Amino acid sequence: MSSLSLAVRDSSTMLRRNLLHARRYPSLTLNLLLTPIMLLLLFVYIFGDTMSAGIGGGGADRSAYIAYLVPGLLLMTIGSTTIGTAVSVSNDMTEGIIARFRTLAIHRGSVLVGHVVGSVLRSIISVVLVGAVAVAIGFRSTDATALEWLAAFGLLALFATALTWIAVGMGLISPNAEAAGNNAMPLIFLPLISSTFVPVDAMPGWFRPIAEYQPFTPAIETLRGLLLGTEIGHNGWLTIAWSIAVALLGYFWSTSKFNQDPR
Repeated sequence: MSSLSLAVRDSSTMLRRNLLHARRYPSLTLNLLLTPIMLLLLFVYIFGDTMSAGIGGGGADRSAYIAYLVPGLLLMTIGSTTIGTAVSVSNDMTEGIIARFRTLAIHRGSVLVGHVVGSVLRSIISVVLVGAVAVAIGFRSTDATALEWLAAFGLLALFATALTWIAVGMGLISPNAEAAGNNAMPLIFLPLISSTFVPVDAMPGWFRPIAEYQPFTPAIETLRGLLLGTEIGHNGWLTIAWSIAVALLGYFWSTSKFNQDPR
């Protein structure tokens, strides 16, 4: 077999291993999935009328705020799900299984590829579940064309891949699972200070650059434009640039740490 065929075979095996672990121990993924769902229900049913009145400058309209909120929470779901990836990678590094893999005739990068592909699949499934809850409570995207839905799916997959590589790196540098979860917390904290809940223009002047110059805000605005028909502007290109940059940074960081000889 060629080296490429061996890499694909070994990566497929590691992907099956990763998905099997996720199926046997679903509590971590479910706990992380509950965060965006609870925020969705909280902001829609408790703050929805007030927030929509403040954003729109008119009467309270909870359905309008649902439409505004959902794109941001879909991307927050990805950030939340990838925390489980950091924990899973840290467990592999500290429980001895990686030391055994290093002695076997398998493609070295297949372990990381299995984690990344498995995490992206879990992220997409989590986004679908949160989206289903959003639709159940009133979210609608009637103006989006089939091409825009396809572009939205591609954006979510690209963003999930980028965040997953960063989460893998965080798991590799963590001494234990608890530290990995703490190190990966920015992946769910950054959406909280983005345009998920309120427009950037409504934020205080000193705080606005923090929300504007980070990867989540342009991604949220792009997804919002694709699903709701709002103006995308330069946010689409910024999202692609951020995603590629973060993915490359995470990839080189992760592979560099993984290829280091164990202490």
